[in-house]
Amino acid sequence: MNRFAYTRAGTVAEAVQALAADPAARIIAGGTNLVDLMKYNVERPDRLIDITRLPLDGIEEHEGGLRLGALVPNSRAAYDERVSARYPLLASAILAGASPQLRNAATTGGNLLQRTRCYYFYDEGTPCNKRVPGSGCPAITGVNRIHAILGASERCIATHPSDLCVALAALEAVVQVEGPDGARAIPMAEFHRLPGDEPQRDTTLRHGEIITAVDLPAEDFSRHYTYLKLRDRLSYAFALVSVAAALEMDGDTIRTARLALGGVAHKPWRNAEAEARLQGRPATPETFREAADVILAEARPYAHNAFKIELARRAIVRGLSQAAAGTPQSQTDKRIQ
Repeated sequence: MNRFAYTRAGTVAEAVQALAADPAARIIAGGTNLVDLMKYNVERPDRLIDITRLPLDGIEEHEGGLRLGALVPNSRAAYDERVSARYPLLASAILAGASPQLRNAATTGGNLLQRTRCYYFYDEGTPCNKRVPGSGCPAITGVNRIHAILGASERCIATHPSDLCVALAALEAVVQVEGPDGARAIPMAEFHRLPGDEPQRDTTLRHGEIITAVDLPAEDFSRHYTYLKLRDRLSYAFALVSVAAALEMDGDTIRTARLALGGVAHKPWRNAEAEARLQGRPATPETFREAADVILAEARPYAHNAFKIELARRAIVRGLSQAAAGTPQSQTDKRIQ
């Protein structure tokens, strides 16, 4: 781990100013991802800006929905009565991730800023376009079992690791940020980016911007939802494929559909055409398989992850079936229902 300076910000404006003044500075709160990356010498900031004393840890009503402060711990968000009652999809996704100890430390804002997962990214002894732009992507021809099947490029095939973000994508949350040019709102669909020719950039944050809150909209998906996470072991593992499904039902007919996938791309994956195909249709396995076919039509497997395509297809059908029936996946008994 390299030497670094330390600054404790007293206000959001101070944090923004300090971050904007130093391109090699990083924000730290819970540190559950950043500290690991520093230990591996993947991240080498020359300054850490501590924001843990900022008043960004509240959960409050906002325009008919809820606003989660950037410093709200994942555990508090999951067990907050308003979140669990109105946004159980989000609570379920949080409880599907990490361990209780990590959820106590990890924050809402930090979860959005997790770096993508790849064996080679975490190994400074190998090339990696995300770590050193232009050095190559050995995952494409190497060990790529956990890697992307959608949205990848010839420069990077890493996957986004967050469970919380997949649920936020399905709920169409909005990320609030502050920067040198003031405040702005970023829809979740636009917050994370695909690798393209700049895989070193995971998000659309501008230089000097920090996350201050995440807004949950007023729509009610509290009855017909599920977060289904498929992984190599039942706890403390990243998703091979995950599905966040949120439906509004009119009897056995789907009135509104939101569907986001994790573990398959550089960002939580949504497909507007597939969601449109679900609306106005009966909640049947045939309807769900048709949506899965649309989502996976452009899936590109690599040497070791072709199994993810069929796994994703089955997960989509199972997830939509759970949501339509109002029988969400339990995060206590993780056996697939």
